[in-house]
Amino acid sequence: MINLFEIKRNENYLSIIILVIRISIATLMISHGLSKLNMLISGGPIEFPDPLGVGKTASLSLAVFAEIICSFLLFIGLATRLATLPLIITMLVAVFIIHGADPIDVKEMAILYLLFYLLVLVTGGGKFSVDYLISKKNRF
Repeated sequence: MINLFEIKRNENYLSIIILVIRISIATLMISHGLSKLNMLISGGPIEFPDPLGVGKTASLSLAVFAEIICSFLLFIGLATRLATLPLIITMLVAVFIIHGADPIDVKEMAILYLLFYLLVLVTGGGKFSVDYLISKKNRF
């Protein structure tokens, strides 16, 4: 029986919840990235914000990289902490630059993504990740 007030940490439970969070958040973000990828490869005019002043195509490419490539790495748990950095930057740009003047309900989703990415940055990939398999292999 799980004691709700127990302060000890169970590594298996923690790794399972990290796995669920990683897979869920990565899958949701990949769905956002696919529409951006379609815009990038369609060959049509790119209508995308340029918040950093690097150009619309470069901004869109950076968003696609973060939302698809980094989310895939997050999904499998490979270079997990490193993969969260572009995602965190993307969400910071969304919250503070793109939606900076908008009400909280408009930027709420980006804030939630940001919080999950910060959690994964701190915890790492957990036991059920490629990172864990690599670190376990390197211990011998």
